[in-house]
Amino acid sequence: MIVLGIETSCDETSAAVVRNGREVLSNIIASQVELHAPFGGVVPEIAARRHIECIGFIVDEALAQTNISLKDIDAFAVANGPGLAGALLVGLNYAKGLAFVNKKPLVGVHHIEGHVCANFLHGEEIDSELEPPFLSLVVSGGHTLLLAVEDYDTYRVVGSTRDDAAGEAFDKIARVLGLPYPGGPEIDRVAKSGSPIISFPRARVDGFDFSFSGLKTAVLQYIQKQNGNINIPDIAASFQKAVVDVLTERAVSACKHESFNTIALAGGVACNSALRKAMDEACAEKNLRLFKPKPVYCTDNAAMIACRGYYRLLAGFSDGLELNAFPGRMC
Repeated sequence: MIVLGIETSCDETSAAVVRNGREVLSNIIASQVELHAPFGGVVPEIAARRHIECIGFIVDEALAQTNISLKDIDAFAVANGPGLAGALLVGLNYAKGLAFVNKKPLVGVHHIEGHVCANFLHGEEIDSELEPPFLSLVVSGGHTLLLAVEDYDTYRVVGSTRDDAAGEAFDKIARVLGLPYPGGPEIDRVAKSGSPIISFPRARVDGFDFSFSGLKTAVLQYIQKQNGNINIPDIAASFQKAVVDVLTERAVSACKHESFNTIALAGGVACNSALRKAMDEACAEKNLRLFKPKPVYCTDNAAMIACRGYYRLLAGFSDGLELNAFPGRMC
């Protein structure tokens, strides 16, 4: 089965062609980072307008790279939430048009479930293919979740953030430190030349939930008390370690609690080198398998949407042309 996926939930316009859910034939991504960088974050109206400008060219390029025509596509998968309303509607309506004209199935995909499915695409440092059940740690700019993936179409929330997402905290601290947007990769880069010598708090909340607002406040208060005399690499390294420690501890504990033996990372923050290293070490110590998507599949992309769409179609799900966008929809 060949699925064309479309992703426009935030500030990447992406289209991909994936065969049988796992083989990526093409994955085209048009980033808007340079457009939004002067504002220090994504401007929804600008994002939606750029999606409109790019979507047709991106789909054409995804098809051209595979020498596959629209008539050879078996189904169309599109992210329809969560995300920015205007951005989601661009991809959704384009996918509806393709499905209608070509008389092929349309399937809406939950963006977060798409991130989890990035692990089904060919990843790093492990030979075997990922199969459910497993625990997924989803860490992005808008979400921090622990999901029990019981089978290909059953997802259960084990833990979530009670306030800021980890990626959002990364971006805000980067802004305070004067680092450019997007802040997450900059924190990761700068932290490599620093030392995690500052003792920032690790929030402890019930169950397997997360909280990063207190950590963010502690970093801001620390910076204010230094009266401008700050060591940016040390602050970045100390902040990053505090986040990574919590993410790693909760993920490993939740995996054991659920009686799984596998953890899969997902989301943009899964690119963070400190998180990947810490999870490697923790999983090796606890005799757990760890799957990590290639970095290109960690950030928003259409290959993960096509993959998730494939498994929804196998389970017998498809959607009609009345399918709508759900910007705030959670798992």
